[in-house]
Amino acid sequence: MRILGIDPGYAIVGWGVLEYDNVRFNVVKYGEITTLPKTPFEKRLCEIYEDMCVVLDKFRPDCMSIEKLFFNTNITTGIDVAQARGVIMLAAVQRNVKIFEYTPLQVKVAVTGYGAAEKHQVQEMTKNILRLKVIPKPDDTADALALAITHGHTGGSRLSEIMHGNEVTQLNKKK
Repeated sequence: MRILGIDPGYAIVGWGVLEYDNVRFNVVKYGEITTLPKTPFEKRLCEIYEDMCVVLDKFRPDCMSIEKLFFNTNITTGIDVAQARGVIMLAAVQRNVKIFEYTPLQVKVAVTGYGAAEKHQVQEMTKNILRLKVIPKPDDTADALALAITHGHTGGSRLSEIMHGNEVTQLNKKK
């Protein structure tokens, strides 16, 4: 299975493509889509969409694993990220790429086995699981690879049903 992991944003979109055979991950490619801050926002969305189309057409993933948004402090930034996420998902849907969404808690559990793991712990485990010499930079790219790993670990199992069901909602409410 070829999985495209996406860490959505409007300044930087991290992406990573992994092959997964239900035992081992192999890195195909990873990188980021960047937009310039002074570019009008609607043009930034267009650039993200066009670059995402290139990534999807070049690597032809079977599925996309994307971070589910969680608003905590800055709702305006969250809305802008949601718009970028929308154009990313549109590009995938137009290519019949199945989309799976995961919360940060789900990523932490799937990658480290610990729901309260810190960002650096998730990144270190991502590096180890993928047998990389260094943690990919920028952080958005490492996060995208962690999202792809999350889908590989949970996508075809009963755990996937649990993680996409009410159990995660209950876990999030306890935090």
